[in-house]
Amino acid sequence: MKQLLFSALFLFCFGELLAQKDALTVNQDRLEQRIFDLAKFGLQSNGETERVAFSDADIEARNWVVKTLKGFGMTVEIDPAGNIIGTKSGKNASKKPIAFGSHIDRVPHGGNYDGCVGSMAALEVIETLNENELVTEHPLQVLIFPNEEGGVMGSRAMAGNLTQAALSVVNSTGYSMGEGIMRIGGDTTKLDQAKQEKGSLAAFLELHIEQGGTLEKENLDIGVVEGIVGLKWWDVEFTGFANHAGTTPMNARQDALLAAAKFIVAVNDVTNSFEGSQVGTVGRIKAEPGAPNVIPGKVTASLEIRDLSSEVIAKVYNAIKTKTEEIAKASNVSVEFKPLDTTSDPALTTPMIQDEIAASAKDLGLSFKKMPSGAGHDSQDISRFAPAGMIFVPSKGGISHSPQEFTSAEDMANGANVLLKTILALDKKLD
Repeated sequence: MKQLLFSALFLFCFGELLAQKDALTVNQDRLEQRIFDLAKFGLQSNGETERVAFSDADIEARNWVVKTLKGFGMTVEIDPAGNIIGTKSGKNASKKPIAFGSHIDRVPHGGNYDGCVGSMAALEVIETLNENELVTEHPLQVLIFPNEEGGVMGSRAMAGNLTQAALSVVNSTGYSMGEGIMRIGGDTTKLDQAKQEKGSLAAFLELHIEQGGTLEKENLDIGVVEGIVGLKWWDVEFTGFANHAGTTPMNARQDALLAAAKFIVAVNDVTNSFEGSQVGTVGRIKAEPGAPNVIPGKVTASLEIRDLSSEVIAKVYNAIKTKTEEIAKASNVSVEFKPLDTTSDPALTTPMIQDEIAASAKDLGLSFKKMPSGAGHDSQDISRFAPAGMIFVPSKGGISHSPQEFTSAEDMANGANVLLKTILALDKKLD
């Protein structure tokens, strides 16, 4: 009888422990306060925050993050690319770390949530685990990537894709990437040591605001990101003949700008003719010689195409190119598509991690959908060497890269709770 009572008591206590673990939640108010605290670094007199990578405000904010991580009892290092890596030991030192985080640098005149939500949620997850004296099997790593907005610099270095040519690129602070790395505590002479080998992480998770309006429009709590779209850029050059605008009859013109205008319309029409979520954009145009009384003889327009599939990007491009060549011929001008180096391949997230994120959202009673990311993120490069997943939370009005950017405290906490629950699930599931 005593043995039966003991067994029943053990099962009850064990069940209560599991229930407590499953009920583990972040502190919503504390998470929001950290967003506000972070926004103080670079705060301007107009109430907005300026914190471009490598600026004094960026360095101060990074120091604050490092101090916070150390306060959690984590070991912290700055790798040669300037990545902040905070590590919390797990029960089994032989297991690979489960990593999570984002960035805290901002675009000029940006908002308080892009990147910052994922970074502050990572801090909140660690503090929540510490408060509950919960130690995972795997070590946990908080990764804060530098200069995401200026070319996903830190994550590219981790993936081994940060070239020497990229180090000369200057951002809006006036510092090159190379100079910036040295300013934030990295070391460009040892950049190769920042590269992580394939399999060095058990998994990587990034929580981020959607930066679009889909979740809000559909009244959904969570986006389970299927992947980050690839993008390709071209300069499209139309060459006609510059001539007097007053003396050249309309039917005798070789108007490069008129052909380019028809091309812009064609990009929209052709891109929409395919099923799917691909996008095609013309965002820049330059006409020469650029005088009101001269028919444009040369026009250079940009073309960008994004999709989760490289094959779809190629199909859309080929269709646009064919239609544009028809336009050029009918307009009596020539056209040339010149591919640019600013391209990236699609980066799909890991299906197993997608499923765990979805399961975590469902267990928490949150609505969700699978969706692509139309913007680039650090996860894009981390996925090259580690299983990766992304969690989206709504952006008010679909606004981002703007002082009006906003995500509610409840939505941030929902995302952080999904992040926490997914980390604990992966800790059980992964070797």
